Amino acid sequence: MLDPFQEDTHDPLSHFRNKFLVPQKNGKDQIYFLGNSLGLQPKSTSSYINEVLNQWSQYGVEGFFIGDDPWINYHDKLTRPLSSLAGAMPHEIVVMNHLTINLHLLLASFYRPNKKRFKIICEANAFPSDQYMLETHVRHHGLDPATVIVEATSADLPEIIQQHAAQLALVLWSGVNYYTGEKYDLESITQMVHKAGAIAGFDLAHAIGNIDLNLHKWNADFACWCGYKYLNSGPGGIAGAYIHERYHADESLPRLAGWWGYDKSTRFIMKKGFKPIHTAEGWQVSTPPVILMAAHKAALDIFEEAGIQNLVQKGKRLSDYLIYLINDINSKAGKSLIEVLTPSSKGCQVSLLVKHNARQIFEQLMENGIFADWREPGVIRVAPVPLYNTFTEVFNFSEVMKKLIA
Repeated sequence: MLDPFQEDTHDPLSHFRNKFLVPQKNGKDQIYFLGNSLGLQPKSTSSYINEVLNQWSQYGVEGFFIGDDPWINYHDKLTRPLSSLAGAMPHEIVVMNHLTINLHLLLASFYRPNKKRFKIICEANAFPSDQYMLETHVRHHGLDPATVIVEATSADLPEIIQQHAAQLALVLWSGVNYYTGEKYDLESITQMVHKAGAIAGFDLAHAIGNIDLNLHKWNADFACWCGYKYLNSGPGGIAGAYIHERYHADESLPRLAGWWGYDKSTRFIMKKGFKPIHTAEGWQVSTPPVILMAAHKAALDIFEEAGIQNLVQKGKRLSDYLIYLINDINSKAGKSLIEVLTPSSKGCQVSLLVKHNARQIFEQLMENGIFADWREPGVIRVAPVPLYNTFTEVFNFSEVMKKLIA
């Protein structure tokens, strides 16, 4: 059996925990297993934001162009570290808006229904925001979601794609299932979708910063994500998107444009007629929110220092250890008290279906200094993330669960 104390002692990533503000109770660190919902605040976030605030106070709007760090170039600081996390080229990355807004913007470009191809395949029971986005976007085209949107599970997705191939326009899938924590094979999905002659897009809200991604190599068409979960960029933090470079120079591609996506060299001439930047930045709409970008940069700098491959490896070991301990509880009880819903293909998150008194047990976790997440009908989601969680915390969580479930 793994010794959690020894693992933490010899963990080369252990010092990164000290870069975050861990919630306290009675002067002690609580166990925060909610990085899949809102990541913890880096200690450096306030100083990064204060740099922008100081520049604003000193220069006003001229802070975009003068000072030690002009804001006009701030976006460039974010694309390189994000490209490492997404497995993309820096010019295929754009930081903007929020996740669902970006999905609407990219569907405006990549979902172009016609009489032959109009169907969308998505994950069954996808995160509600994605469901609402697809429903309303389809209605915007004057179509009926009931005839356009086809839901599938990962198990039947190949069959569903083949069944609807002639009418298929788009597959929008997640990188990691928000409910179960299942990690999907995005490379295989992309290949199947392209073979059917359709567009492959991905919602990476629970994937980026959590699992290995190689979007450019996989030839994915587009992807979107938020910045506040595993990326630790603050509540409602700025989001991002990936658009494969083959689309960048195609000015005939429909898009819902704004002035910040206009060609940089002539942006301030203010001419009529939209002329997009020939990178993913050509999908930008509005003036960038530099304060949100500063919070984002504080977190991304930590990711760059730690290395995503190191984090993915540790994250898997943390979740494997958690599953081992839960199975041990069941084994010693001689029956299944807790069902692990998360398959072996996963990232940090583990979803636990508690068979009896689930809500009561969940509420008592907080009383025991543990942050977790509740989903009906009796699922407790926990995500020990590698940047600030420890093997000892995983062990202590299992001990509390053992006590509560008894």
